[in-house]
Amino acid sequence: MVSENGFDLLKQMPQNIDAEQALLSAILLNNHALERVSEFLTKDHFASSAHGEIYDACLKLIHMDQLADAITLKDYFTSNGKLEEIGGIDYLFKLSNAPISGASSYDYAKLIYDKAIRRMLIKFGQETIDEAFSVDLNLDGVKQIELAEQKLFNLSTSGLDETSLKSLGKSLVDTLQQTEYAIKADGNLSGVSTGFIDIDKKLGGLTASDLIIIAGRPGMGKSTLALNILFNVAKNVAAGKVMSGLNGPALFFSLEMSADQLASKILSSVSGVSSYDMRIGKVSNDDVEKLKGISQELDKLPIFIDDTPALSVSAIRTRARRLKMRYGGLSVIVIDYIQLLSPSPGAKKSDNRVVELSEMTRGLKVLAKELNVPVIALSQLSRAVENRGTKARDKIPQLSDLRESGSIEQDADIVGFIYREGYYLEADLKNIEAKNYEAIQARYDKVKNIAEFIIAKHRHGATGIVELYFDGAHSDFRDLDSQHEEN
Repeated sequence: MVSENGFDLLKQMPQNIDAEQALLSAILLNNHALERVSEFLTKDHFASSAHGEIYDACLKLIHMDQLADAITLKDYFTSNGKLEEIGGIDYLFKLSNAPISGASSYDYAKLIYDKAIRRMLIKFGQETIDEAFSVDLNLDGVKQIELAEQKLFNLSTSGLDETSLKSLGKSLVDTLQQTEYAIKADGNLSGVSTGFIDIDKKLGGLTASDLIIIAGRPGMGKSTLALNILFNVAKNVAAGKVMSGLNGPALFFSLEMSADQLASKILSSVSGVSSYDMRIGKVSNDDVEKLKGISQELDKLPIFIDDTPALSVSAIRTRARRLKMRYGGLSVIVIDYIQLLSPSPGAKKSDNRVVELSEMTRGLKVLAKELNVPVIALSQLSRAVENRGTKARDKIPQLSDLRESGSIEQDADIVGFIYREGYYLEADLKNIEAKNYEAIQARYDKVKNIAEFIIAKHRHGATGIVELYFDGAHSDFRDLDSQHEEN
Protein backbone atom coordinates (compact mmCIF):
# COMPACT_ATOMS: atom_id res chain seq x y z
CA MET A 1 0.00 0.00 0.00
CA VAL A 2 1.38 3.47 -0.90
CA SER A 3 0.51 6.72 0.87
CA GLU A 4 -0.20 10.06 -0.79
CA ASN A 5 3.39 11.26 -0.19
CA GLY A 6 4.80 8.16 -1.86
CA PHE A 7 6.08 6.36 1.24
CA ASP A 8 5.20 2.71 1.81
CA LEU A 9 2.85 2.13 4.72
CA LEU A 10 4.04 -1.14 6.24
CA LYS A 11 1.36 -2.16 8.71
CA GLN A 12 2.19 -4.94 11.11
CA MET A 13 -0.42 -7.66 11.26
CA PRO A 14 -2.45 -7.54 14.50
CA GLN A 15 -0.70 -9.51 17.25
CA ASN A 16 0.10 -9.43 20.95
CA ILE A 17 3.28 -11.38 21.62
CA ASP A 18 3.32 -10.34 25.29
CA ALA A 19 -0.13 -11.90 25.80
CA GLU A 20 1.02 -15.09 24.08
CA GLN A 21 4.06 -15.35 26.35
CA ALA A 22 1.94 -14.57 29.40
CA LEU A 23 -0.62 -17.28 28.57
CA LEU A 24 2.08 -19.92 28.02
CA SER A 25 3.73 -18.90 31.30
CA ALA A 26 0.41 -19.23 33.11
CA ILE A 27 -0.16 -22.72 31.66
CA LEU A 28 3.36 -23.88 32.59
CA LEU A 29 2.88 -22.46 36.10
CA ASN A 30 -0.49 -24.19 36.54
CA ASN A 31 -1.67 -26.70 33.94
CA HIS A 32 -5.29 -26.15 35.02
CA ALA A 33 -5.09 -22.74 33.34
CA LEU A 34 -5.55 -24.57 30.05
CA GLU A 35 -9.06 -25.78 30.93
CA ARG A 36 -10.93 -22.51 30.29
CA VAL A 37 -9.08 -21.56 27.12
CA SER A 38 -8.71 -24.86 25.23
CA GLU A 39 -12.40 -24.82 24.23
CA PHE A 40 -11.87 -21.94 21.81
CA LEU A 41 -8.12 -21.33 21.42
CA THR A 42 -6.00 -23.38 18.99
CA LYS A 43 -2.35 -23.27 17.94
CA ASP A 44 -3.38 -21.41 14.76
CA HIS A 45 -4.58 -18.43 16.79
CA PHE A 46 -1.01 -17.58 17.87
CA ALA A 47 0.84 -15.00 15.77
CA SER A 48 4.14 -16.65 16.70
CA SER A 49 4.40 -20.13 15.21
CA ALA A 50 6.80 -21.09 18.02
CA HIS A 51 4.19 -20.11 20.63
CA GLY A 52 1.57 -22.08 18.71
CA GLU A 53 3.78 -25.17 18.78
CA ILE A 54 4.40 -24.82 22.53
CA TYR A 55 0.67 -24.37 23.21
CA ASP A 56 -0.18 -27.41 21.09
CA ALA A 57 2.45 -29.50 22.90
CA CYS A 58 0.92 -28.47 26.26
CA LEU A 59 -2.52 -29.56 24.99
CA LYS A 60 -1.24 -32.97 23.94
CA LEU A 61 0.70 -33.64 27.13
CA ILE A 62 -2.09 -32.51 29.46
CA HIS A 63 -4.74 -34.48 27.53
CA MET A 64 -2.55 -37.57 28.07
CA ASP A 65 -2.60 -36.79 31.82
CA GLN A 66 1.06 -35.79 31.77
CA LEU A 67 2.68 -32.72 33.28
CA ALA A 68 3.48 -29.87 30.91
CA ASP A 69 6.53 -27.93 32.11
CA ALA A 70 9.92 -26.91 30.74
CA ILE A 71 11.43 -30.36 31.36
CA THR A 72 8.65 -32.43 29.72
CA LEU A 73 8.40 -29.94 26.83
CA LYS A 74 12.17 -30.18 26.27
CA ASP A 75 11.85 -33.96 25.96
CA TYR A 76 8.79 -33.59 23.66
CA PHE A 77 10.47 -31.15 21.26
CA THR A 78 13.77 -33.04 21.31
CA SER A 79 11.95 -36.17 20.15
CA ASN A 80 10.31 -34.41 17.18
CA GLY A 81 13.38 -32.32 16.28
CA LYS A 82 11.72 -28.92 16.90
CA LEU A 83 13.53 -27.81 20.07
CA GLU A 84 15.67 -25.16 18.38
CA GLU A 85 12.71 -24.06 16.25
CA ILE A 86 10.72 -23.02 19.34
CA GLY A 87 13.66 -21.18 20.96
CA GLY A 88 15.46 -23.98 22.80
CA ILE A 89 15.50 -25.00 26.43
CA ASP A 90 16.48 -21.50 27.57
CA TYR A 91 13.25 -20.03 26.15
CA LEU A 92 11.15 -22.75 27.80
CA PHE A 93 12.74 -21.96 31.18
CA LYS A 94 12.21 -18.24 30.56
CA LEU A 95 8.48 -18.86 30.07
CA SER A 96 8.34 -21.13 33.11
CA ASN A 97 9.93 -18.59 35.43
CA ALA A 98 7.89 -15.54 34.42
CA PRO A 99 5.85 -14.09 37.35
CA ILE A 100 2.35 -14.62 35.91
CA SER A 101 -0.96 -15.31 37.65
CA GLY A 102 -2.92 -18.30 36.35
CA ALA A 103 -6.13 -16.39 37.07
CA SER A 104 -5.32 -14.12 34.09
CA SER A 105 -5.09 -16.92 31.53
CA TYR A 106 -8.61 -16.41 30.13
CA ASP A 107 -8.01 -12.68 29.57
CA TYR A 108 -4.73 -13.38 27.80
CA ALA A 109 -6.44 -16.00 25.62
CA LYS A 110 -9.18 -13.53 24.65
CA LEU A 111 -6.53 -11.01 23.56
CA ILE A 112 -4.77 -13.66 21.46
CA TYR A 113 -8.05 -14.78 19.92
CA ASP A 114 -9.09 -11.19 19.12
CA LYS A 115 -5.84 -10.52 17.27
CA ALA A 116 -6.24 -13.81 15.38
CA ILE A 117 -9.76 -12.86 14.27
CA ARG A 118 -8.45 -9.50 13.03
CA ARG A 119 -5.75 -11.30 11.00
CA MET A 120 -8.41 -13.61 9.58
CA LEU A 121 -10.52 -10.58 8.61
CA ILE A 122 -7.56 -9.06 6.79
CA LYS A 123 -6.93 -12.34 4.99
CA PHE A 124 -10.66 -12.62 4.18
CA GLY A 125 -10.64 -9.11 2.71
CA GLN A 126 -7.56 -9.83 0.60
CA GLU A 127 -9.04 -13.10 -0.71
CA THR A 128 -12.37 -11.40 -1.49
CA ILE A 129 -10.56 -8.70 -3.50
CA ASP A 130 -8.51 -11.32 -5.38
CA GLU A 131 -11.64 -13.36 -6.19
CA ALA A 132 -13.44 -10.23 -7.43
CA PHE A 133 -10.58 -9.53 -9.84
CA SER A 134 -10.44 -13.13 -11.08
CA VAL A 135 -12.58 -14.41 -13.95
CA ASP A 136 -14.49 -17.58 -13.09
CA LEU A 137 -17.46 -18.53 -15.26
CA ASN A 138 -18.82 -20.72 -12.44
CA LEU A 139 -18.59 -17.96 -9.83
CA ASP A 140 -20.37 -14.78 -10.90
CA GLY A 141 -20.59 -11.62 -8.80
CA VAL A 142 -23.75 -12.63 -6.93
CA LYS A 143 -22.32 -16.04 -6.04
CA GLN A 144 -19.11 -14.36 -4.86
CA ILE A 145 -21.16 -12.19 -2.49
CA GLU A 146 -22.97 -15.28 -1.15
CA LEU A 147 -19.67 -17.12 -0.69
CA ALA A 148 -18.12 -14.10 1.06
CA GLU A 149 -21.14 -13.76 3.37
CA GLN A 150 -20.94 -17.43 4.26
CA LYS A 151 -17.23 -17.19 5.05
CA LEU A 152 -17.83 -14.11 7.17
CA PHE A 153 -20.72 -15.82 8.98
CA ASN A 154 -18.55 -18.88 9.69
CA LEU A 155 -15.86 -16.57 11.03
CA SER A 156 -18.33 -14.78 13.29
CA THR A 157 -19.76 -17.99 14.78
CA SER A 158 -16.54 -19.92 15.36
CA GLY A 159 -14.25 -20.04 18.33
CA LEU A 160 -15.08 -17.77 21.25
CA ASP A 161 -18.82 -18.40 21.25
CA GLU A 162 -20.38 -19.73 24.41
CA THR A 163 -24.00 -19.49 23.25
CA SER A 164 -24.09 -23.23 22.47
CA LEU A 165 -23.34 -24.07 26.11
CA LYS A 166 -26.58 -24.41 28.05
CA SER A 167 -26.96 -25.23 31.70
CA LEU A 168 -29.49 -27.90 32.63
CA GLY A 169 -31.52 -25.17 34.34
CA LYS A 170 -31.79 -23.14 31.12
CA SER A 171 -32.77 -26.24 29.14
CA LEU A 172 -35.43 -27.09 31.74
CA VAL A 173 -36.88 -23.57 31.48
CA ASP A 174 -37.07 -23.95 27.68
CA THR A 175 -38.75 -27.34 28.07
CA LEU A 176 -41.35 -25.98 30.51
CA GLN A 177 -42.13 -23.05 28.20
CA GLN A 178 -42.64 -25.50 25.34
CA THR A 179 -44.87 -27.65 27.54
CA GLU A 180 -46.98 -24.62 28.55
CA TYR A 181 -47.36 -23.73 24.88
CA ALA A 182 -48.49 -27.29 24.09
CA ILE A 183 -51.08 -27.17 26.89
CA LYS A 184 -52.51 -23.91 25.53
CA ALA A 185 -52.72 -25.60 22.13
CA ASP A 186 -54.91 -28.37 23.58
CA GLY A 187 -51.95 -30.65 24.16
CA ASN A 188 -51.29 -31.32 20.46
CA LEU A 189 -48.43 -28.97 19.72
CA SER A 190 -44.82 -28.59 20.75
CA GLY A 191 -44.07 -26.41 17.73
CA VAL A 192 -45.80 -24.53 14.91
CA SER A 193 -49.12 -25.97 13.70
CA THR A 194 -49.15 -27.38 10.17
CA GLY A 195 -52.85 -26.52 9.89
CA PHE A 196 -53.71 -30.23 9.62
CA ILE A 197 -55.25 -31.69 12.78
CA ASP A 198 -54.12 -35.29 12.36
CA ILE A 199 -50.60 -34.39 11.22
CA ASP A 200 -50.23 -32.13 14.26
CA LYS A 201 -51.37 -34.98 16.50
CA LYS A 202 -48.67 -37.23 15.06
CA LEU A 203 -45.84 -34.72 14.83
CA GLY A 204 -46.74 -32.21 17.52
CA GLY A 205 -46.38 -29.49 14.91
CA LEU A 206 -43.19 -28.24 13.26
CA THR A 207 -40.35 -27.97 15.76
CA ALA A 208 -37.54 -25.42 15.56
CA SER A 209 -34.25 -26.83 14.16
CA ASP A 210 -35.97 -29.91 12.64
CA LEU A 211 -35.34 -31.01 9.06
CA ILE A 212 -38.59 -32.42 7.66
CA ILE A 213 -38.41 -34.33 4.37
CA ILE A 214 -41.57 -34.69 2.28
CA ALA A 215 -40.88 -37.17 -0.50
CA GLY A 216 -42.85 -38.77 -3.31
CA ARG A 217 -43.10 -39.45 -6.99
CA PRO A 218 -44.09 -36.63 -9.40
CA GLY A 219 -47.81 -35.91 -9.37
CA MET A 220 -48.39 -36.90 -5.74
CA GLY A 221 -48.84 -33.30 -4.54
CA LYS A 222 -45.60 -32.64 -2.60
CA SER A 223 -45.39 -28.98 -3.59
CA THR A 224 -49.08 -28.44 -2.92
CA LEU A 225 -48.92 -29.94 0.58
CA ALA A 226 -45.79 -27.95 1.46
CA LEU A 227 -47.41 -24.76 0.15
CA ASN A 228 -50.58 -25.47 2.15
CA ILE A 229 -48.50 -25.95 5.32
CA LEU A 230 -46.55 -22.75 4.65
CA PHE A 231 -49.80 -20.83 4.14
CA ASN A 232 -51.30 -22.23 7.36
CA VAL A 233 -48.17 -21.30 9.31
CA ALA A 234 -48.23 -17.74 7.90
CA LYS A 235 -51.91 -17.38 8.89
CA ASN A 236 -51.08 -18.37 12.46
CA VAL A 237 -48.13 -15.98 12.55
CA ALA A 238 -50.37 -13.13 11.35
CA ALA A 239 -52.94 -14.06 14.02
CA GLY A 240 -50.31 -14.15 16.78
CA LYS A 241 -50.83 -17.87 17.41
CA VAL A 242 -47.18 -18.92 17.07
CA MET A 243 -44.75 -19.38 19.95
CA SER A 244 -42.06 -16.74 20.40
CA GLY A 245 -38.93 -17.37 18.35
CA LEU A 246 -40.97 -18.74 15.44
CA ASN A 247 -43.19 -15.73 14.84
CA GLY A 248 -41.45 -14.45 11.71
CA PRO A 249 -42.18 -14.77 7.98
CA ALA A 250 -42.66 -18.09 6.15
CA LEU A 251 -40.13 -18.53 3.35
CA PHE A 252 -40.56 -20.68 0.23
CA PHE A 253 -37.61 -21.44 -2.08
CA SER A 254 -39.04 -22.73 -5.36
CA LEU A 255 -36.41 -24.16 -7.68
CA GLU A 256 -39.01 -25.53 -10.10
CA MET A 257 -42.13 -23.34 -10.23
CA SER A 258 -42.25 -19.58 -10.60
CA ALA A 259 -43.52 -17.27 -7.87
CA ASP A 260 -46.56 -16.51 -10.04
CA GLN A 261 -47.45 -20.21 -10.25
CA LEU A 262 -47.16 -20.61 -6.49
CA ALA A 263 -49.27 -17.50 -5.90
CA SER A 264 -51.88 -18.93 -8.26
CA LYS A 265 -51.94 -22.18 -6.26
CA ILE A 266 -52.46 -20.32 -2.99
CA LEU A 267 -55.18 -18.15 -4.50
CA SER A 268 -56.94 -21.20 -5.93
CA SER A 269 -56.75 -23.07 -2.62
CA VAL A 270 -58.24 -20.17 -0.65
CA SER A 271 -60.85 -19.02 -3.19
CA GLY A 272 -62.05 -22.37 -4.50
CA VAL A 273 -61.57 -21.11 -8.07
CA SER A 274 -59.64 -23.52 -10.28
CA SER A 275 -56.09 -22.34 -11.06
CA TYR A 276 -56.56 -23.75 -14.59
CA ASP A 277 -59.70 -21.65 -15.07
CA MET A 278 -57.82 -18.59 -13.81
CA ARG A 279 -55.00 -19.26 -16.26
CA ILE A 280 -57.28 -19.52 -19.31
CA GLY A 281 -59.60 -16.71 -18.17
CA LYS A 282 -62.61 -18.97 -17.63
CA VAL A 283 -63.92 -17.11 -14.58
CA SER A 284 -67.05 -15.02 -14.01
CA ASN A 285 -67.06 -11.35 -13.08
CA ASP A 286 -68.17 -12.32 -9.57
CA ASP A 287 -65.19 -14.65 -9.29
CA VAL A 288 -62.84 -11.89 -10.45
CA GLU A 289 -64.10 -9.59 -7.70
CA LYS A 290 -63.82 -12.44 -5.22
CA LEU A 291 -60.22 -13.12 -6.29
CA LYS A 292 -59.31 -9.44 -5.96
CA GLY A 293 -60.66 -9.29 -2.43
CA ILE A 294 -58.86 -12.47 -1.37
CA SER A 295 -55.62 -11.24 -2.98
CA GLN A 296 -55.72 -8.11 -0.84
CA GLU A 297 -56.11 -10.23 2.29
CA LEU A 298 -53.36 -12.65 1.26
CA ASP A 299 -51.02 -9.74 0.64
CA LYS A 300 -51.06 -9.08 4.40
CA LEU A 301 -49.64 -12.52 5.22
CA PRO A 302 -45.90 -12.80 6.02
CA ILE A 303 -45.03 -15.04 3.06
CA PHE A 304 -41.92 -14.64 0.92
CA ILE A 305 -41.16 -16.62 -2.24
CA ASP A 306 -37.74 -16.95 -3.90
CA ASP A 307 -37.98 -18.62 -7.32
CA THR A 308 -34.30 -18.33 -8.29
CA PRO A 309 -33.36 -21.56 -10.11
CA ALA A 310 -30.40 -23.79 -9.19
CA LEU A 311 -29.75 -22.21 -5.79
CA SER A 312 -27.11 -23.72 -3.50
CA VAL A 313 -27.58 -24.46 0.19
CA SER A 314 -25.14 -21.65 1.04
CA ALA A 315 -27.21 -19.21 -1.07
CA ILE A 316 -30.39 -20.32 0.69
CA ARG A 317 -28.67 -19.89 4.06
CA THR A 318 -27.53 -16.37 3.14
CA ARG A 319 -30.97 -15.25 1.94
CA ALA A 320 -32.81 -16.84 4.86
CA ARG A 321 -30.39 -15.30 7.35
CA ARG A 322 -30.91 -11.84 5.81
CA LEU A 323 -34.69 -12.19 6.09
CA LYS A 324 -34.44 -13.39 9.69
CA MET A 325 -32.25 -10.41 10.60
CA ARG A 326 -34.68 -8.02 8.91
CA TYR A 327 -37.81 -9.35 10.65
CA GLY A 328 -36.33 -10.73 13.84
CA GLY A 329 -37.27 -14.35 13.12
CA LEU A 330 -38.58 -16.98 10.72
CA SER A 331 -41.44 -19.43 11.19
CA VAL A 332 -40.67 -22.05 8.50
CA ILE A 333 -38.48 -22.54 5.43
CA VAL A 334 -39.64 -24.71 2.51
CA ILE A 335 -37.29 -25.90 -0.27
CA ASP A 336 -38.81 -27.35 -3.44
CA TYR A 337 -36.88 -29.56 -4.12
CA ILE A 338 -33.53 -31.11 -3.02
CA GLN A 339 -32.57 -32.66 -6.36
CA LEU A 340 -32.67 -29.23 -8.04
CA LEU A 341 -30.15 -27.71 -5.63
CA SER A 342 -26.69 -26.80 -6.90
CA PRO A 343 -23.41 -27.44 -5.05
CA SER A 344 -22.32 -24.50 -2.92
CA PRO A 345 -19.66 -22.16 -4.38
CA GLY A 346 -16.25 -23.33 -3.33
CA ALA A 347 -17.52 -26.82 -2.49
CA LYS A 348 -15.36 -29.75 -3.47
CA LYS A 349 -16.41 -30.97 -6.91
CA SER A 350 -17.71 -34.52 -7.12
CA ASP A 351 -18.65 -36.69 -10.06
CA ASN A 352 -20.95 -38.64 -7.75
CA ARG A 353 -24.38 -37.00 -7.49
CA VAL A 354 -25.24 -39.09 -4.41
CA VAL A 355 -22.23 -37.61 -2.59
CA GLU A 356 -23.35 -34.10 -3.60
CA LEU A 357 -26.90 -34.75 -2.36
CA SER A 358 -25.53 -36.01 0.95
CA GLU A 359 -23.59 -32.76 1.40
CA MET A 360 -26.74 -30.78 0.58
CA THR A 361 -28.99 -32.56 3.07
CA ARG A 362 -26.34 -32.19 5.78
CA GLY A 363 -26.21 -28.52 4.88
CA LEU A 364 -30.00 -28.23 5.24
CA LYS A 365 -29.88 -29.82 8.69
CA VAL A 366 -27.14 -27.38 9.70
CA LEU A 367 -29.30 -24.55 8.30
CA ALA A 368 -32.25 -25.63 10.47
CA LYS A 369 -30.05 -25.67 13.58
CA GLU A 370 -28.21 -22.42 12.78
CA LEU A 371 -31.39 -20.42 12.23
CA ASN A 372 -33.40 -22.45 14.80
CA VAL A 373 -36.32 -22.83 12.40
CA PRO A 374 -38.14 -25.87 10.94
CA VAL A 375 -36.95 -26.60 7.41
CA ILE A 376 -39.21 -28.58 5.06
CA ALA A 377 -37.32 -29.99 2.08
CA LEU A 378 -39.11 -31.82 -0.72
CA SER A 379 -37.51 -34.78 -2.45
CA GLN A 380 -38.28 -36.67 -5.63
CA LEU A 381 -38.26 -40.46 -5.51
CA SER A 382 -36.71 -42.51 -8.30
CA ARG A 383 -38.61 -44.48 -10.92
CA ALA A 384 -37.82 -47.65 -8.98
CA VAL A 385 -41.07 -47.05 -7.09
CA GLU A 386 -43.06 -47.39 -10.33
CA ASN A 387 -41.39 -50.70 -11.16
CA ARG A 388 -42.35 -52.32 -7.87
CA GLY A 389 -45.23 -54.73 -8.51
CA THR A 390 -48.28 -54.35 -10.74
CA LYS A 391 -50.89 -53.16 -8.22
CA ALA A 392 -51.42 -49.58 -7.07
CA ARG A 393 -50.67 -50.46 -3.42
CA ASP A 394 -47.31 -51.89 -4.50
CA LYS A 395 -46.18 -48.31 -5.25
CA ILE A 396 -46.35 -47.15 -1.62
CA PRO A 397 -42.99 -45.41 -0.89
CA GLN A 398 -40.57 -46.84 1.65
CA LEU A 399 -37.52 -45.46 3.44
CA SER A 400 -35.34 -47.66 1.26
CA ASP A 401 -36.47 -45.57 -1.72
CA LEU A 402 -34.52 -42.64 -0.28
CA ARG A 403 -31.23 -44.48 0.00
CA GLU A 404 -30.32 -43.77 -3.61
CA SER A 405 -30.48 -40.06 -2.75
CA GLY A 406 -27.56 -39.82 -0.35
CA SER A 407 -28.00 -39.34 3.39
CA ILE A 408 -31.51 -37.86 3.32
CA GLU A 409 -32.95 -40.46 5.69
CA GLN A 410 -30.00 -40.15 8.09
CA ASP A 411 -30.03 -36.34 8.27
CA ALA A 412 -33.80 -35.88 8.50
CA ASP A 413 -35.63 -35.62 11.81
CA ILE A 414 -38.92 -36.47 10.09
CA VAL A 415 -39.55 -38.26 6.79
CA GLY A 416 -43.05 -38.19 5.31
CA PHE A 417 -44.13 -39.71 2.02
CA ILE A 418 -47.07 -38.54 -0.07
CA TYR A 419 -48.94 -41.38 -1.75
CA ARG A 420 -52.19 -41.26 -3.71
CA GLU A 421 -53.60 -44.62 -4.73
CA GLY A 422 -56.09 -42.86 -7.01
CA TYR A 423 -53.20 -41.53 -9.14
CA TYR A 424 -52.22 -45.08 -10.11
CA LEU A 425 -55.79 -46.37 -10.40
CA GLU A 426 -56.60 -43.52 -12.79
CA ALA A 427 -53.76 -44.71 -15.01
CA ASP A 428 -55.07 -48.27 -14.80
CA LEU A 429 -58.55 -47.11 -15.88
CA LYS A 430 -57.15 -45.97 -19.21
CA ASN A 431 -56.87 -49.63 -20.07
CA ILE A 432 -60.59 -50.27 -20.66
CA GLU A 433 -59.88 -53.89 -21.65
CA ALA A 434 -58.60 -54.79 -18.21
CA LYS A 435 -60.33 -57.88 -16.81
CA ASN A 436 -60.99 -56.27 -13.45
CA TYR A 437 -61.98 -52.87 -14.88
CA GLU A 438 -65.18 -52.57 -12.81
CA ALA A 439 -63.35 -53.41 -9.56
CA ILE A 440 -60.69 -50.81 -10.36
CA GLN A 441 -63.40 -48.23 -11.10
CA ALA A 442 -65.16 -48.95 -7.81
CA ARG A 443 -61.91 -48.67 -5.88
CA TYR A 444 -61.00 -45.44 -7.71
CA ASP A 445 -64.35 -43.84 -6.86
CA LYS A 446 -63.67 -44.60 -3.21
CA VAL A 447 -60.09 -43.26 -2.96
CA LYS A 448 -59.76 -40.69 -5.76
CA ASN A 449 -59.72 -37.79 -3.31
CA ILE A 450 -57.73 -39.47 -0.56
CA ALA A 451 -54.01 -38.91 -0.05
CA GLU A 452 -51.86 -40.69 2.50
CA PHE A 453 -49.15 -38.85 4.41
CA ILE A 454 -46.93 -41.69 5.54
CA ILE A 455 -44.71 -40.73 8.48
CA ALA A 456 -41.90 -43.26 8.02
CA LYS A 457 -39.38 -41.66 10.38
CA HIS A 458 -40.02 -39.46 13.41
CA ARG A 459 -37.05 -38.78 15.65
CA HIS A 460 -39.26 -37.36 18.42
CA GLY A 461 -42.25 -39.67 18.35
CA ALA A 462 -44.37 -42.27 16.61
CA THR A 463 -44.65 -43.09 12.94
CA GLY A 464 -47.90 -43.84 11.14
CA ILE A 465 -50.27 -42.85 8.34
CA VAL A 466 -52.45 -39.76 8.15
CA GLU A 467 -55.20 -39.64 5.53
CA LEU A 468 -55.93 -36.27 3.92
CA TYR A 469 -58.53 -35.02 1.47
CA PHE A 470 -56.91 -34.01 -1.84
CA ASP A 471 -58.48 -31.51 -4.22
CA GLY A 472 -56.09 -31.33 -7.16
CA ALA A 473 -58.17 -28.86 -9.17
CA HIS A 474 -57.85 -26.28 -6.42
CA SER A 475 -54.31 -27.17 -5.22
CA ASP A 476 -55.63 -28.05 -1.81
CA PHE A 477 -55.11 -30.63 0.91
CA ARG A 478 -57.55 -30.66 3.82
CA ASP A 479 -58.30 -32.69 6.90
CA LEU A 480 -60.26 -35.77 5.90
CA ASP A 481 -63.73 -35.79 7.46
CA SER A 482 -67.38 -36.15 6.48
CA GLN A 483 -67.85 -32.55 5.38
CA HIS A 484 -65.31 -33.06 2.58
CA GLU A 485 -67.07 -36.00 1.00
CA GLU A 486 -68.41 -35.30 -2.46
CA ASN A 487 -72.15 -35.36 -3.00
